[in-house]
Amino acid sequence: MTHSTSSAGAAFSSNAEVVDADLATVFHSWSAQAKLAPLAIKTGDGCVVEDYEGNEYLDLSSQLVNTNIGHRHPRVIEAIERQLAELPTVAPSHANAARARAAELVLEHAPEGFSKVFFTNGGADANENAIRLARLHTGRDKVMSTYRSYHGNTGSAIVATGDWRRLPNEYSRGHVHFFGPFLYRTEFWAEDERQECERALQHLERVVQSEGPETIAAIILESIPGTAGIMPPPEGYLQGVREIADRYGIILIFDEVMAGFGRAGEWFAFQAFGDVRPDLITFAKGVNSGYVPLGGVIIPEEIASDFDERVFPGGLTYSGHPLACAAAVGSIEAMEDEGIIENARRIGAEIIGPRLRELAGKHESIGEVRGRGVFWAIEFVSDRERRTPVGDEFIGRLKSALLERGVLPFTSNNRLHVVPPCIITDEQINRGLDAVDEAIASL
Repeated sequence: MTHSTSSAGAAFSSNAEVVDADLATVFHSWSAQAKLAPLAIKTGDGCVVEDYEGNEYLDLSSQLVNTNIGHRHPRVIEAIERQLAELPTVAPSHANAARARAAELVLEHAPEGFSKVFFTNGGADANENAIRLARLHTGRDKVMSTYRSYHGNTGSAIVATGDWRRLPNEYSRGHVHFFGPFLYRTEFWAEDERQECERALQHLERVVQSEGPETIAAIILESIPGTAGIMPPPEGYLQGVREIADRYGIILIFDEVMAGFGRAGEWFAFQAFGDVRPDLITFAKGVNSGYVPLGGVIIPEEIASDFDERVFPGGLTYSGHPLACAAAVGSIEAMEDEGIIENARRIGAEIIGPRLRELAGKHESIGEVRGRGVFWAIEFVSDRERRTPVGDEFIGRLKSALLERGVLPFTSNNRLHVVPPCIITDEQINRGLDAVDEAIASL
């Protein structure tokens, strides 16, 4: 095969060629390598992606729930191109306008009192550095997080994660897990959201007391757990965790990596749940839709000032990379100017939520639907009364049925996550949900 020097993909003319080349050379994450059958994607525009043979798919996955502003948004592309022409890269020790402007825009949407942004390469190392900051600020060691969570795949972030992926990776010290609220599969024998909230908070406080409050540096929570099942917290839960953290001098970290920047219909998902302020906020994904990798920790003055005279023992070669920060500037400004956050909120309230509840009344295989904004989960069960999760075979068939109907889905365990870009139109989301309806019926 002769490879062109003008374009990375110019030598490939079919999906099979791309897949064969990929499987021959690329080692894939979270996968048994011999069982892979990746979809070849050549390009995208807005909410639609296209393969190498011209087949189009409505992207209800937002890739890894990160292309909040859609594919090839012109404002973001233009921002990257301008920065590329001016300065493609610079060491983080130097000052750069793109980095400063990106930090200003992020801080404008954070609660009052947050004053600095530490930029990272993505969400995992954002959580890693938030944990570092909490330990340094408190002088304590332990970090608490829920079992139903995902915080990334670096040393402390993967051990803070609650799901199976932490088990082969438990090399980091001082991590403690607890159960967060999830009424549909309650761990607390709760009968309603109020009971679930009260009992989950009592459970958390007892774990804090049993572990020794003086040993606990941080509680890290996804404001809305994403990969684990898109589970909006019950009313009062985040405030209750805040009160427990305050009572024992614990730093509260809200992981907004997946839920932030429009995904839940707000700039930050926790803003949908009343007056609650974390001590640290982590972000990535939707801040620039991953056009160039970027994440960060939003830091309040009371923690940032710890390092006025004391050296912060952390850093990254690409911290605040100018192309990534330019992409964030283009993305945030477009979100502000084009009402993209408001669109996500409206789409969830007026279309996705009502239509998914309608599907739940129609299909016996749906146990529950839940979410907000463009951040929803359909939980499939083989027995509604017992809430028995369906197996992999059902989800595999559902995924195939959706691809046949021109929809690119995001599936996890026994769930379909409905997570389109925040820019999706009424016509597009209705078409996608029609396909979901048809695909479920076909099974």
